[in-house]
Amino acid sequence: QVQLVESGGGLVQPGGSLRLSCAASGFTFSRYIMRWYRQVSGKERELVASISSTGGVTNFPDSVKGRFTISRDNAKNTVYLQMNSLKPEDTAVYYCNAVPIVGWGQSVYWGQGTQVTVSA
Repeated sequence: QVQLVESGGGLVQPGGSLRLSCAASGFTFSRYIMRWYRQVSGKERELVASISSTGGVTNFPDSVKGRFTISRDNAKNTVYLQMNSLKPEDTAVYYCNAVPIVGWGQSVYWGQGTQVTVSA
């Protein structure tokens, strides 16, 4: 059974930090590109970070560049999102996403999401 389980969300003051984790099971984690998305109710889901299957390449949109980092531990089947200097506009539900590398099938997986609220 495939599972992506996010954790680490919560309430934080502006300027604070949070570290999200996403624990994967039921598929070959090391063959998947891992991404973090976020979504505010009524808006489209936004990609905020991605990391290659080996962890060697990461990408971020300008909205979070320099504040967010993504990392993964393939031995623990876990991907992390470190969020620093948080702003109220970072408030959203954050989702973990797994996309297979080329030649490894087509199944895409999503976690259930974890709420991040940035407020004084």
